[in-house]
Amino acid sequence: MDTSAIKPTGCCEPFDPAPWTDKKITWQDKIFVKDHITSFLHIPLNMGQKIVKNLNLIEKAGAKAPHQLMLTDEKSIWGSDIYIDVAKEVPGAKIAKISGTFLTKVFEGPYKDAGKWAKTMQAYVTSQDQELKKLYFSYTTCPKCAKAYGKNYVVLFAQIS
Repeated sequence: MDTSAIKPTGCCEPFDPAPWTDKKITWQDKIFVKDHITSFLHIPLNMGQKIVKNLNLIEKAGAKAPHQLMLTDEKSIWGSDIYIDVAKEVPGAKIAKISGTFLTKVFEGPYKDAGKWAKTMQAYVTSQDQELKKLYFSYTTCPKCAKAYGKNYVVLFAQIS
């Protein structure tokens, strides 16, 4: 997909699904800024505020990663952890390092399909003769930008053992 033809919104970058479609990725101590989001039945209540706060810290530190990547660990119906990819450690932010091998799959559609996507991802992992250790969701754009771009892509990262 040629994202250069898409007019950027000034908020979320246009997303190209090709580099993330059906890939196997290995990370060793990949650095992320970590924060916690409060949710109600998996609906985030303060995600925008947390992202803006952390992006400001990242920009101030000159730590923006080459590609916009944010992972979400849906820990419970009441909250999730977010991990924002950074190029280096960020003063004033909680840092987490993630290591492991991940299978990725790109989905497109409304957020309400997240449960279906998780089941599809589990089946994909099993079809690759792997065992699912942990599942992260990467919401590639905010709802406003998804509407502006006409696509709502979500990448699932299945950590395998």
